[in-house]
Amino acid sequence: MAPNTKRVFYVNNVAAPVYLEILAKRPDIHVDKLVNDSPESEVEPVLAQAHAYQIGSSRQELVMSLQGYAPLFARCPNLLVLSTNGAGFDTVNLADATAAGVAVVNQAGGNKEGVAEHVMAMMLALSKRLVVSDHAMRSGASYRRQEFMGDDVQGRTIGIVGIGHVGGRVAELCRGLFQMRVIAYDPYLTAEQIAAKGAEKAATLEELLRVADYVSINCPHTAETRGMMGAAQFAAMQKHAYFITTARGGIHDEVALATALSAGQVAGAGLDVWEDEPPPSDHPLLTFDNVVVSPHTAGITRQSRHNIAKIAAEQMLDILDGKRPSRLLNPEVWGAYSDRFACILGFRPEG
Repeated sequence: MAPNTKRVFYVNNVAAPVYLEILAKRPDIHVDKLVNDSPESEVEPVLAQAHAYQIGSSRQELVMSLQGYAPLFARCPNLLVLSTNGAGFDTVNLADATAAGVAVVNQAGGNKEGVAEHVMAMMLALSKRLVVSDHAMRSGASYRRQEFMGDDVQGRTIGIVGIGHVGGRVAELCRGLFQMRVIAYDPYLTAEQIAAKGAEKAATLEELLRVADYVSINCPHTAETRGMMGAAQFAAMQKHAYFITTARGGIHDEVALATALSAGQVAGAGLDVWEDEPPPSDHPLLTFDNVVVSPHTAGITRQSRHNIAKIAAEQMLDILDGKRPSRLLNPEVWGAYSDRFACILGFRPEG
């Protein structure tokens, strides 16, 4: 093993092979692989020596003992960085990481095209009532074409909750393809910043819900956004409006959404994310013909996975070379992180 080797590990898989290909070009980087059921005799030496952890983003696919919480950090005395496999960071507790002096980064923007296109696909499928007509044609029962009358999306209004990488691309596509009015609720951006992304700023979530024909959730799952879409919010939507989420399960209340659909408070929904993934086959939301569903696959395209893996590998090398990452999720850790980095790797990082 080369002198001053930096040790990286991952569990189960990485986003795409290019991640490992890029790291393999560096003789000073050693990569270890674990799986969920790796025996402790294999896990302990990897954790004890690791400088970096390329961590999966799905809570359901990663055992709790290897998720980014305080118990893991206690087993990793040399760990400097957790890098998630995507934009989400559900498997990492930022407060625990910060307390341990560990930097956390994601790959925001790497899958924006795949996710934004998925939003558009759901919007069109709902508007054109494709699921309802598909089911009717396959059922063998008689039907009339007029029963499946849908709507054009041209010139209508989309409300985007969280106008970051994905939300910004959704805005661009809606405005450019269909000349839609785009409004956005994002309390962390000014009206000028939102206008630069091609949208009008909604002062409150309720203001957006009252006027949107389509509501697209594109914000991260945090303590602030958990349960943000509940009974009151669905009741505030127009009865002809559609709810679409490709963000994270837990941002919307699934029971409240099912109740709103049953009561006709919303016209339908497009759901790519779930509280439990995959959802059980008897989940109430799977019983509605006016709900289009997918199993958290919006960002799983060949191109998106390649982009994420490439960004992750390049960012990982930058970090281990002492550069400050552009996608740092807990910037308040920098002082403690820099001190630990210098102590463990022998030089102080930039910035």
